[in-house]
Amino acid sequence: MIPIKDDNPTRTFPVMNYALIAINVAVFFYQVTLPPHAYKAFLMANATVPMNIPAFLAGYLGFKMAFYPMFTSMFLHGGLMHLLGNMLFLYVFGDNVEDYFGHLGYLLFYLFCGVSSGFVHVLFNWNSSLPAIGASGAISGVMGAYSVLYPRANVLMLFFVFPIPIPAVFVLGYWFVLQFIEGIGGLGAANTGGVAFWAHIGGFLIGLLIAWVAKRK
Repeated sequence: MIPIKDDNPTRTFPVMNYALIAINVAVFFYQVTLPPHAYKAFLMANATVPMNIPAFLAGYLGFKMAFYPMFTSMFLHGGLMHLLGNMLFLYVFGDNVEDYFGHLGYLLFYLFCGVSSGFVHVLFNWNSSLPAIGASGAISGVMGAYSVLYPRANVLMLFFVFPIPIPAVFVLGYWFVLQFIEGIGGLGAANTGGVAFWAHIGGFLIGLLIAWVAKRK
């Protein structure tokens, strides 16, 4: 099922959410204009590589090379479908979260979730040399916050060709359970690439916790 939109109006124009979408799209189109060798070098220089963190701690790697990609990697994508999927979820859920936190607060929240989810991915893939890219960790944080702030909002989901309204708490809860099952199933397995499920799990829980604390206050 694919989310199309929600029935949750905003009080303010989501300028920061649209700006984040625009930046991700612009970076992707910059990526695809690079020659193959430059493209590979660009990704490797800006992607999160888990083993770089223990290498830094052991004194084999500089701070910038180890930690700077934790930020830059959240603006990179491995293909058009990867980009479109992430931006669709950000478009559907991000505007209301921005409405709640405010423009600057939302930006800081988004970046914090993105970097923090990257650290969760590193912790569960400590010795992996595989590069990780994508905005999904940060967007998972947005989804976690949405599940706390607007659980009763309806999300219009496209099921085959039929749009079906489903409460957000069920949509996001189901999505999280799938990520958790996949993450648990991958523990102890050899790193073969693919989806960074623990970045999704970590981002969602971090966003959920921040929103829960903010809502209580």
